[in-house]
Amino acid sequence: MSNGVFVSNGSEHAPKVQYLVVKEDSEGQRIDNFLLSRLKGVPKSWIYRVLRRGEVRVNKGRVKPTRRLALGDRVRIPPIRTASENQAKPGEGLRQLIDDSVLFEDGQLLVVNKPSGVAVHGGSGVSHGVIEVMRDLRPEASYLELAHRLDRDTSGCLMLAKKRSALQQLQKLQLAGKVEKRYLALLIGRWRKGRVTVDVPLQKNTLKSGERVVRVDPKGKAAITHFEVLQRFEDSMLVEARLETGRTHQIRVHAQHQGSPIAGDPKYASDEQNQMLRHLGLNRLFLHAWRLSFPWEGRKGGYRFEAPLPQELQLVLDRLKK
Repeated sequence: MSNGVFVSNGSEHAPKVQYLVVKEDSEGQRIDNFLLSRLKGVPKSWIYRVLRRGEVRVNKGRVKPTRRLALGDRVRIPPIRTASENQAKPGEGLRQLIDDSVLFEDGQLLVVNKPSGVAVHGGSGVSHGVIEVMRDLRPEASYLELAHRLDRDTSGCLMLAKKRSALQQLQKLQLAGKVEKRYLALLIGRWRKGRVTVDVPLQKNTLKSGERVVRVDPKGKAAITHFEVLQRFEDSMLVEARLETGRTHQIRVHAQHQGSPIAGDPKYASDEQNQMLRHLGLNRLFLHAWRLSFPWEGRKGGYRFEAPLPQELQLVLDRLKK
C-alpha cells in the first residue's frame, strides 16, 4: 500500500480486491472523494461506475457516492490497476534533491524548499513532481496532498498537508487571507517609490499556439500584490512581494504591468531584458517564495517557515553589488 492506494506487485500478479479502514483524517469524507484522493491515476468515470454497480462496499453494504464515512468503516476496493503500476519510479537524483529540500515536518504539515525547475505535480510532459516524489519517499503516509502551488520555475516554500483536517484548515485560512506569502524577486528597471501596490484584475488566456498566458483584464479575477524595494542596483532592484490574492503568475504579470518584469522570466520579459543579467550567471526566473506564516488552532504563534535564497540567486546579487 502506498499513500492509501493499493497496487499489484507486478504484471505477474493480477490485481485483487483490497480493503481500507477509515482513519481519523478521513472521517466525515464522502466516499467518492475518499476514493478519488486515494486512487491516483484512476479516471473519475471508473470510480463512479463501480460505485453505481455496487462494487465498492462500506461495511459489506452498497453505498451511494454521497455516503459520508465514519471512523473505523471498512471500505472494499474492487480489483484495479492504477497508473502508478506502469509508471517508472522517480529517479534517485530527483528523490535525493527533494529529500534534501525538506524544511519542516510534523504530524500535520510538511514544507519543502522547492528547487527551481521542479514541478509541484506530474502532468503536461512531466512524469514526477514534488507530490509524487514525496509520496514515494513517505510510503507510510496515509495522506499527503499539496496545500498550494508554485510555478515550476519558482523556488521556495511549498506546503503539503499530512492530514485531511490540516488541508481543510489551510484552505480556510487561505480563503480568509490569513496565510501570508512573501517572495523575493529581482525586477528589471527602477522605481522611484519604495513601496508599490498593484491592484489590477488578471485573466488566463490561451494563445493560438496553445501557450497559456495571464493578462491584465478588467473582466478578470481580482488580484493585489504589495511590492517593497529592498535593494537598488544600476538597472534593476531586489523587491519583496507580498500576495493578498493568489492568482496564476500574479507577481510576474503585476511586475510586468508596472514596466519592470522579473529578471529571467521567459514568458513576461523580453529576450533583450533577460540578456542584461544573463552575463551575471542568471539562468532562471529570479522569483523565490522565501516566507510563509499563518495562525494555527492549538499552536501558540502559529507557523512560520523561511527558505533561504538559493545560492545561484545570491551569487547574482553579489555580482550586482560589485
